[in-house]
Amino acid sequence: MNHVHSRGFTLIELMIVIAIVAILTAIAYPSYRDYVIRGQLVDATTALSSLRANMERYYQDNRTYISSPAFPSPCAAAPYAAGKFTIDCPATALTTFTIRAQGTTGDLTGFTFTVNETNTQVTTVTTPPAPSSFQSCATAWVTKTGGC
Repeated sequence: MNHVHSRGFTLIELMIVIAIVAILTAIAYPSYRDYVIRGQLVDATTALSSLRANMERYYQDNRTYISSPAFPSPCAAAPYAAGKFTIDCPATALTTFTIRAQGTTGDLTGFTFTVNETNTQVTTVTTPPAPSSFQSCATAWVTKTGGC
């Protein structure tokens, strides 16, 4: 009588493979998520830099940051959308302004970037929803994991 041995994977072998895949996923996914977020943060910093430069040009022409009906300031049409961020100007006065970018979806809702007329850049990160690998900074825009 001939016995044919079936070839295949045992349950133990299958469980070992699943465990290895789970460990690799647990390590790789947070790094991938942080990498994707870093790519989306550029939208906010680019928009803030551009709007700040436009506000400075407006000030050179009008000697004020306050919008007038004849010459509306770049902040007059705010809020703007930049990627997954909303750009607005919550504080504008005769000789000062503040421009803010706030994340609007998912992991980005915890990010707020600001800049003012002296180019003081501030990053506020609220965790959660933002990943804890990103930290707030009072002196710069944080665009990668870690501190300032």
